[in-house]
Amino acid sequence: MTLSESRPRLAVIVADGFAEGSRAHKTALSAAAGGWDVTLFARATDTGTGGGTGDAPTRSALGPVSLVRVPVGDTMRARAEAAQQRRRLRRRLTQPGLRTAVELARRRAVHAAWVRENTARVGWTYAAQDAEEPARGLADGKMLRVAAAAVRCLHTSRVRVRDGAHRMRMRAYHWEERHAPGRARPSGHWREDCPELLDLDLAFGPAIEETEPDLIHAAGAPVLATAALSAARLRARGRRCAWVYDAHDYARGAAWTDAHRWSAGRSAEREFIRRAHGVIAPSPEIAETLHTDHGLGLEPLVVRDMPRVEASTAGSVGPDGPDGPDVSVREVCGLRAGVPLLVHAGDAGPGNGLDTVVGALPGLPEHHLALVHDGSGEAEDAGGAGDAGWEELLALAGSLGVRDRVHTVPRTGEDGTHPHDPRFLASADLGLVCARRTSQRELTLPDECAAYLRAGLPLVVGEVRTAREHVAAHGAGVVFDPEETGSLAEAVREATASLGVLMRRITEPVREELSWGHQAAGLLDLYREITGHEPVPTPVSEPVPEPETADRKPETATLDAAAAATSEAVPSPAAPRGWAKLSSTPVRLGLGPANYAGQLASFARAVCDARPDVSAEVFTATSSDSFGYPSDVLLDNRRLNRLDVQLDQVRRVLGGYTHLLADAFRPVLGTLNGNHIAGDLPALRRAGIKVALLAHGSEVRHPLRHMEQHPHSLFHDAPEGLTEALVKKAERNRDVAEQSGLPLFATTPDLLDDLPPWAVWAPLVIDVNAWACDRPVLRRRRPVVLHAPSKRWTKGTERVLPVLQDLHERGAIDFRLAEGVPWPRMRDMVRDADIVVDQFAVGSYGTFGCEGMAAGKPVVAFLSEAVAKAVGSEVPVVNTTAEELRPALESLLDDREEAARLGTAAADFARAHHDGRRTAQVLNRFLSS
Repeated sequence: MTLSESRPRLAVIVADGFAEGSRAHKTALSAAAGGWDVTLFARATDTGTGGGTGDAPTRSALGPVSLVRVPVGDTMRARAEAAQQRRRLRRRLTQPGLRTAVELARRRAVHAAWVRENTARVGWTYAAQDAEEPARGLADGKMLRVAAAAVRCLHTSRVRVRDGAHRMRMRAYHWEERHAPGRARPSGHWREDCPELLDLDLAFGPAIEETEPDLIHAAGAPVLATAALSAARLRARGRRCAWVYDAHDYARGAAWTDAHRWSAGRSAEREFIRRAHGVIAPSPEIAETLHTDHGLGLEPLVVRDMPRVEASTAGSVGPDGPDGPDVSVREVCGLRAGVPLLVHAGDAGPGNGLDTVVGALPGLPEHHLALVHDGSGEAEDAGGAGDAGWEELLALAGSLGVRDRVHTVPRTGEDGTHPHDPRFLASADLGLVCARRTSQRELTLPDECAAYLRAGLPLVVGEVRTAREHVAAHGAGVVFDPEETGSLAEAVREATASLGVLMRRITEPVREELSWGHQAAGLLDLYREITGHEPVPTPVSEPVPEPETADRKPETATLDAAAAATSEAVPSPAAPRGWAKLSSTPVRLGLGPANYAGQLASFARAVCDARPDVSAEVFTATSSDSFGYPSDVLLDNRRLNRLDVQLDQVRRVLGGYTHLLADAFRPVLGTLNGNHIAGDLPALRRAGIKVALLAHGSEVRHPLRHMEQHPHSLFHDAPEGLTEALVKKAERNRDVAEQSGLPLFATTPDLLDDLPPWAVWAPLVIDVNAWACDRPVLRRRRPVVLHAPSKRWTKGTERVLPVLQDLHERGAIDFRLAEGVPWPRMRDMVRDADIVVDQFAVGSYGTFGCEGMAAGKPVVAFLSEAVAKAVGSEVPVVNTTAEELRPALESLLDDREEAARLGTAAADFARAHHDGRRTAQVLNRFLSS
């Protein structure tokens, strides 16, 4: 029995598309680490709008978790819409001429006026009778009374008939309103209010039941019914299955956007919550609400949604261990120790109260403010053409004279750190939570609170219930009125004066309580309690979101050059030095501005190690999605069009360098001479600077030529419009290279086919020692096979995925698909692998292949003939196409000794070609000129 077969099975289901770092993802990872065989079911977001019944779920591995993306059809929703269409036809009969409330009011008024007039006619017959009867005889009077009665009867009957018809019409109108499309009030039944939930169940249910889980974890109200029904169906088949409901998404109001969906969530919750074997809530307040509203027998388990990052020592700056970030928020702001620094981690939405914070700064003349955001576009950097909220905020700071003390800090580093990463925030002094009251904030502790306290930062929080109560319980902060700038300023002064006391109150138990690991421990205890299973915890790698490197994202990286528009130079906070700082050496080498995957930094180290007469300076043009690779100078892309920035760069380049290695054909003097290196070459020549060009990938790889040479070229699968753009870019760059006649280098050997004949391969440089691994390969019955695409179309992933998944399901391999994994985690995954599967659409191995070889793993990839020619020796890679992957892998599995020898040869190759020595030799002639 294999390990996965011996572990209890857990199905985590979430209605939305899979999101790395989400609560469901963190739950799945923690359960896998706790010994569960976990499958995460998420909605496939890239399917069409058809019925979906013919679409099969797609399966992949995300570290220790199996990920199943389920396509969801729209059958039940379409059925409800068809019924609504039939009601529209019926409405023409039940509500003719009453399409709007105005028409209804008009019809009622007309009817009331008619009734009043015709009932008045009855009174008129009595008046006429009374006036004429005394003048007539007895007989005539009797006839008059009979005639008058007949007239009155006629008028009364007419009124009654018409009034009855009107009342029937009104009853039909109101009946139709209750059943018609766009009804004003939800029915209170989830099957009617939100038939999409039935579509979810029809899609998810069979996929879940096929895995026969021991436990189902419903992550949110949309999948509540599915969890309940699937667990019951499994029990009916004799399979013991429990289920738990995590009220996180629904309770926080994130899942429902209209009254009918809200009603459906409430209805499903009422129907099923008491059948759950366990209920989970994100805060004590929500747990209490659920317990009271539904009369639950036991209090729901509170599992706060904390960031999955490790704490740093309070007040520490920089890395916290080998996997910590390279930089602190204080360093990014360029502030020395001792300058009071307030930090706010989040966006500039109107509900976050940042206008109050900026408004308070004039009363806090010594304090600086760091506004940390996630680089997603919500917060373009200072002065850029960013979101309107940030522009207004910075304009306010300028009008108050405090702009120089407001620092906007994009933060998503190469180590995958998040804006709420306490290791990054720890160098600040106080953490701000200024959000104004909402029902969500009143019931859940803001994520920022946990991040600040984990970083050892005392809190300055607005009057929001959960945050206020947490401060009151632990005494680690000060509360203020979020509408009053004076109140905030006073709270900051008070917290600054008692900073040491407040920091001492942030004890280790307080930090531990606010970690995801602590929260997940209670969750795993609940799993054990309700299932009776005692799984054995196993160490696992934990994939988290991570940006892509140069060889992982060539098409995006090179296209960024054409879009660059602005920048300002600042000292790089991310320069763990490894090269000689620019000085008065004979050779002063500048390298920039792309620095994809940190290769320029690696080149600088290699050259300076080989030549003591060289000093170097790396400058990098950054944007909101840059990844913090080591660099001496950072240039903000959004300011490259500013004259002062351009002149600073002119002084730096023309006045400081003797040699320049310009990569990706991007400009090195800002946008002073345009958006291409060609515009800067005349100025560089006049200054006597020796210039060489460095190519990385798609900026020179010609798509049409590549498709002619390789039947399975990545460009066959490129997104629409991208191929045409890259053709223009590659042709222009080759023309510039030919016309300039400059020394030309390429980081991968396949690119030499697209460059002038004098181009030379300058191998990618990696830290071979950091990737080295003495763990033997292919000793397990099910060897671990690792594939790590950045974008699937660039690696040919979709062509090989069926083979890898099939071998995995047959038990021949343990396949792991790593998407969006940071380097520290990737290194662990590569070291733990037996075979590394690289790419089948480019024709060369890239950084990932180099790392696999450095770790001593057999690497499988497709290599073109040009690669062996450029390398000058046989590359120890299993060279195969996507179509031949299965027999290639089976050959490795059949002859494991030969596979192990291949891994050893790969490690030797990586050290011989990619540790920097060969690259320094290649650059030597250029540097000696």
